[in-house]
Amino acid sequence: MPRVKRGEKARRRRKKLLNEAKGFYGSRSRTYKKAAETLSRARMFAYRDRRTKKRVMRSLWITRINAAARLNDLSYSQFLKGLHKADIQLDRRVLADIAVNDPEGFKKIAGIARDSLAGTVLSGQGAETQVAT
Repeated sequence: MPRVKRGEKARRRRKKLLNEAKGFYGSRSRTYKKAAETLSRARMFAYRDRRTKKRVMRSLWITRINAAARLNDLSYSQFLKGLHKADIQLDRRVLADIAVNDPEGFKKIAGIARDSLAGTVLSGQGAETQVAT
């Protein structure tokens, strides 16, 4: 049986990994072993942070909505409750974008939320009662 030479395959595999490691500092971009270790860690962090990014962005959206709602004399929770009662189904990403880029539009949405809350009054224990109007 003839001898199998794998030089081309191995070189191609290593070259592919070193190309992915371009931009790494020092020997991490030039030596195969260091590049492989660093890429392994980089991929691990990328996987983790794709999930973390979702949490961070949601937190940012909530902060922006809260700030805009307070400019319209509502707290974040009151604002969302009012939207829920008015059956307005906008997600936090869209609301945050409106709050930043279209303050007048957000003011109208906040007005709708406030109007839908006006039909209920909170008692001491947090139970809601309808106001006769």
